[in-house]
Amino acid sequence: MRSLHIFFFFSLSIFFSIHLLKYLAVPLPRWVVFYVNDFLCMPVVLTICLKVVHLIKKDNSLKLPLTLVLTLTSIYAVYFEYYMPEVEPRYTGDWLDVIMYFAGALIFYLLQFRK
Repeated sequence: MRSLHIFFFFSLSIFFSIHLLKYLAVPLPRWVVFYVNDFLCMPVVLTICLKVVHLIKKDNSLKLPLTLVLTLTSIYAVYFEYYMPEVEPRYTGDWLDVIMYFAGALIFYLLQFRK
């Protein structure tokens, strides 16, 4: 679980760094701007969900099952890559974003079982 916590804080640091650099108008590679935060999104969201489950159940040994991880990731993918581009012009749907969501979810799923 320690690996998951390290990755969680690393992900948050990268996320905020990217947004700060964009705010400061520092040029970043396109792949960083368009895909890194999508990759980091699900590990952050799922780690927060896992911590809430730990608090509610008072059992830190619980893990999120693969079906829940895949379901939540699918909901995010549909919402942000299909629905939001339909209703909000600043959003664009991109299949590579969907791949990044699922890649991040896979990293979360594997890390939650590491000591």
